[in-house]
Amino acid sequence: MGCAGGVPVRTSVLIPAHDEAAYLPGCLRALLASEDVAGGVEVIVIANGCSDETAEVARGFTAQTQARGWELMVLELAKGDKLGAWNAGEAAAGGAVLIYLDADVTVSPPLIAQLAEALDTDAPRYASGRPRVTVPEDTLTRRYTRFWLTTPFMTRGVPGFGVFAMNRNGRARWGDWPDIISDDTFARLNFTPEERLSVPASYDWPMVEGFARLVKVRRRQDIGVAEIARRYPELVTHDDPPGGTRPVWRRAFQDPAAFAAFCAVRAAINLPVLRSTDRWARGR
Repeated sequence: MGCAGGVPVRTSVLIPAHDEAAYLPGCLRALLASEDVAGGVEVIVIANGCSDETAEVARGFTAQTQARGWELMVLELAKGDKLGAWNAGEAAAGGAVLIYLDADVTVSPPLIAQLAEALDTDAPRYASGRPRVTVPEDTLTRRYTRFWLTTPFMTRGVPGFGVFAMNRNGRARWGDWPDIISDDTFARLNFTPEERLSVPASYDWPMVEGFARLVKVRRRQDIGVAEIARRYPELVTHDDPPGGTRPVWRRAFQDPAAFAAFCAVRAAINLPVLRSTDRWARGR
């Protein structure tokens, strides 16, 4: 187990980073501005398949991390593979709580401490904060996002995209991460709704900009969810129960421009000309 100042590390933050030199500084600055976390924190950046200076950028935060009494570890993998990055990061992690953080996400100061506290239990548990979707200036993207925020996925349960966490007993439910597209969905559905905890702290998650990129990323997510349903049908039973969302017609009536943008993206998802075989499909 890793140590911070001779005290066993309680929380490990894993950040997979594939050519994230431009985004990683904002992520790490916000992380290092977090409130104190009992037991200490180790930050593990897994630079995988990078052709930029991601690893060097991460190491540039060594002094700031040490000044907080935390640890920073930078792993470099030759292959660009997020699931492989999770596996490598977990193998190096010493925390009793594992927090999985995307490099383009900005956490609020209370989030890490709240996740660590919520998961300080022997019972298998999963947790995330409240996403604040940041939207660029593109009009279509703004309209699409307005309607997407009203969908059941966003209004019920614990979505967990961009950052999610679990304790060791929760993580013990499966072995290595499988080769799947939607890692966040796989993690979330390995826990029942009652085992998924939402903490009040927020985090900023950026929506991709532009029609074609929205289609690309959302189609990838659809394929990823369908893949899990096909390969792990037992997990689908752990999805949030239906209900508790306003009817589509009412939401469409209240914001027709947003509904139209949402429908346009959904309709385009199945157009062959916009299909992609890129398993990353980050849209940026």
